Amino acid sequence: MNLSKNLLTLIGVTYLVVSCGDSSSMKGDEYYSDGQYEEAIVAYASYLEKKPGNVKALYNKGRAHEELAEFKEAETSFKAALEQEPKNIQVLLSLSNLYHRNGNPELALMYADNAVEISGAPSMAYFLKARSMHRIGNVKEALREYNAAIKMSPKNGQYFYYRGMLYAATEDMAKACSDFKTALENGFEEAQASIATYCP
Repeated sequence: MNLSKNLLTLIGVTYLVVSCGDSSSMKGDEYYSDGQYEEAIVAYASYLEKKPGNVKALYNKGRAHEELAEFKEAETSFKAALEQEPKNIQVLLSLSNLYHRNGNPELALMYADNAVEISGAPSMAYFLKARSMHRIGNVKEALREYNAAIKMSPKNGQYFYYRGMLYAATEDMAKACSDFKTALENGFEEAQASIATYCP
């Protein structure tokens, strides 16, 4: 199972590229939408020469780097965006996800926790915090955050799946199987393998 790919899918709207309102930046958006990430980076860099503190261009440039698996460059762009807007939930979640992809749950937790503290934080913030706690081994806190994410988005199969994995790790198989089945019912196909493995 590819956790990072699933997280990228889950963030969904969070990862939509937003137009910066300038011709070079808009060209970058077009390149990005067409999957031409190297060209998008060049266009965003050109725009940032004129407006170096533009959060949207910095963020979008980071996303393009991330698509090319240029994680250090993505991190640099995201952090530059965050310096301009320290409470930008979109950027915080992207940094949290980036650190998940690179096996650093402690830093992923820090950025997810910062996102959760912002009024109106989406369920994804709670989910990323739960995943971080889960990977660190803090079962009680992870369960609390999974519950919060599920309460906010009760049709999100992936949330149920990972809570099920937490239950399975603690050998609460009845709850684990219930969550795996709910995950599958809500379209998370990877739950099928866990049902076959854990559920008689």
